[in-house]
Amino acid sequence: MAIQRNPTRAVAIGDLVVGDGNPIAVQSMTATKTQDIDATVAQAEAYREAGAGVVRIAVDSDKDAAALAEIRTQTKANLAVDLQENFRLAEKVAPFVDKIRYNPGHLYHHQRDKPWQDKVQFIIEQAQRHDCAIRIGVNCGSVDPDKKAKYDPSDSITPMLESALEHCDFVDSLGFHRYVVSLKDSDPQQVIEGNRRFAQRRPEIPLHLGVTEAGMPPEGIIKTRIAFEQLIGQGIGDTVRVSLTLPNDRKPEEIAAGREIVADIYAGRVRTVVKLNEKSLNIISCPSCSRVENEAFIDLAQSVKEMTEYAKDHDITIAVMGCRVNGPGETDDADLGLWCGPAKVNLKRGTEALGAFGYDEILPRLRQELDAIIATKC
Repeated sequence: MAIQRNPTRAVAIGDLVVGDGNPIAVQSMTATKTQDIDATVAQAEAYREAGAGVVRIAVDSDKDAAALAEIRTQTKANLAVDLQENFRLAEKVAPFVDKIRYNPGHLYHHQRDKPWQDKVQFIIEQAQRHDCAIRIGVNCGSVDPDKKAKYDPSDSITPMLESALEHCDFVDSLGFHRYVVSLKDSDPQQVIEGNRRFAQRRPEIPLHLGVTEAGMPPEGIIKTRIAFEQLIGQGIGDTVRVSLTLPNDRKPEEIAAGREIVADIYAGRVRTVVKLNEKSLNIISCPSCSRVENEAFIDLAQSVKEMTEYAKDHDITIAVMGCRVNGPGETDDADLGLWCGPAKVNLKRGTEALGAFGYDEILPRLRQELDAIIATKC
């Protein structure tokens, strides 16, 4: 049976149009250092040649913004910029990109005395002035703190949903409608539920789908398939990203995986008809992006996967994050969390910090903590 897409409105992103029945676009994010212009251009072009509709680049400083201006002159890709705490950078990057992504939960870290509405209005003004689309990107690990405080800690979906809806209403009130929304979680079932509920409330808004911190292949691809097959099969989703922990030279595999999943869904080749075993070890790790401060993070994620194989039948979640921007918050819900700095790996048990350890010291300490958790569950 043919898939009946949700009748979302059209949103132009450079020469790409998403929503309104247009083909589902696949995109990814560069993992090179933004200020390494040659490497970033090369990766952007590799993504484009692999079939990416949009290439996202992180900009966290004035130097990053200056590099982006040069990158724009050397690639034909439709470019999106990823803003985190510093909303003011929108003014410097908007002339060089086709889309700006902002995270509602990160607006609180910069100029804390300024209302979030003023910050969003500033971003929207730059988008209007420079012909940019917007993505309102809500993430499980960085939810609006006011929204999170209103609900039971076990309910991670409602705060994300309410944050997304509030921002949509505000952006609408500014007379701006050229935006898409994403609600991402590392748990595919949460992604399914959150996006279903949003689509029921605001069916006209295009949705960008993704399982954040899906981890390494093949598990990361399986998690993503679970979410995409359920959502796209029901007509939900207009653009997608597969987030995998991979070395830089393999990052275009994200595009190939995304295109294959979408093609399989439309051809009726549904492969993940059952959930992942809920009583098994779950390793989540972020896709290696330009914010990674030590490339050893990628090898560490693989080593964690190998070292913890003995615990595969235990219902335990381990998170391995590559930077200080997302790492601290996005490891809170894991039983054990590692977030990587330039020289040390910060280890957590739930929200409790256990200390920082060298890259050559962290695995034995992680195993010690893992064994302690296993002992309490036996």
